[in-house]
Amino acid sequence: MHSSPTPPFMQTARGRINTMPGMKILLALLLCLPLVVHAEWMDFEREFEQDKPWVEVAAQLPPYPKAENLIPFNVSSATRNKFFVDAESISVGADKVVRYTVVIEAAGGAKNVSFEGLRCASGERRLYAYGHPDGTWSKARNAGWERIKMRSLLSYQKALFEDHFCPDGINVQDARDAAKSLRRAAR
Repeated sequence: MHSSPTPPFMQTARGRINTMPGMKILLALLLCLPLVVHAEWMDFEREFEQDKPWVEVAAQLPPYPKAENLIPFNVSSATRNKFFVDAESISVGADKVVRYTVVIEAAGGAKNVSFEGLRCASGERRLYAYGHPDGTWSKARNAGWERIKMRSLLSYQKALFEDHFCPDGINVQDARDAAKSLRRAAR
């Protein structure tokens, strides 16, 4: 006994989809549409964020460095100077700038103290202030961002950039990671 075909107006939606092969594909594509739109919107937001100009956060001068907080780091065998970073001064700002105090001890005993910043994204450095023997700071004049001298054997900023604060051009996450990298190399 043959049943007569059900008229289209009496078929259920499921029944109509099963009898039309292209409808299953169309339904699947329509169900995926919100996911595609969401992914595209996320890409748009990411590109929009990347197009925003970089804005530097105001730097706060740290306390003057204490000898017990200094971590030595190697720059090059081409210099007899000794180089240190004050672990307590290291910070990574919301602007992704790694700020730190560096102490350079010359072979003759003279010391230079400065508060500086590195931008991993651009390979730049900035001098914020000079330290004085009486424990005070004076702001640096014309303290703009400058490219790090990557070819110089004596560039301590290059050593900090490549070996500790921006390995492979990637920012350390926080001050703890930066200090850990310096301590590990000092052993």
